[in-house]
Amino acid sequence: MLLETRNLGKSFGGLLAVDELHLQVPKESLYGLIGPNGAGKTTVFNLLSGFVTPTAGKIFFNGREITGLPPERITRLGIARTFQNIRLFEDLSVLDNVLVGFHCRRRASWWQAALRFPGYLREERVHTAKGLALLEEVGLADAAGDKAGQLPYGHQRRLEIARALATGPRLLLLDEPAAGLNLQETGDLMDFLRTVHREHRLAILVIEHNLRLVMGLCEQITVLDHGLTLAAGPPREVRHNPAVIKAYLGEKAKEE
Repeated sequence: MLLETRNLGKSFGGLLAVDELHLQVPKESLYGLIGPNGAGKTTVFNLLSGFVTPTAGKIFFNGREITGLPPERITRLGIARTFQNIRLFEDLSVLDNVLVGFHCRRRASWWQAALRFPGYLREERVHTAKGLALLEEVGLADAAGDKAGQLPYGHQRRLEIARALATGPRLLLLDEPAAGLNLQETGDLMDFLRTVHREHRLAILVIEHNLRLVMGLCEQITVLDHGLTLAAGPPREVRHNPAVIKAYLGEKAKEE
């Protein structure tokens, strides 16, 4: 397994947001995490990426325990994420937003950058070339010099993914990447994520309310409800689970 959690839990005061989560994400897999609002999905992402510390359990990544490590160390180990609410540097250029992602892989020190040492300049040229290649990959090469905040919403989503890819991840955490997208844009996103998965040979763990995307993209799905694991398995099995239908999909899904 690339990622594994054992009895993972998180409480906020008297609120138990995640309880005894056992999650196993294989290498180079497409994995979905779904559930109704308040199920604890984003809290799981915050735990995995180091933004909050577990109150119980352990997290393992690529055979190493990472429980409680800070976000910057977890990023360097190979876990990158996007956010439910897009967090770009809106006044920076599209290219500069991607270059931020390479920061965790820089070898040159801050003083070498300030003094413009040759080693820093070489590294800067390499990262710029890689950044432009990522923008080409996500279809934003022509907008490299534009301000990120001026991009259409769907393009901002792609830029955030490109910035995450710049960190060199083995696991990409996507928090509702289809939020705000129409049907055509969602279909394009599914094709795009399949390409990213194939070309970068990484695992993708996605939180999403859009069941068309999750059921069509993911090989395995875990369903949360009030912090508890309600079901886990392949999409068809999860979709027809009576407890999932009752808690998340609704009675209409049963008729379908």
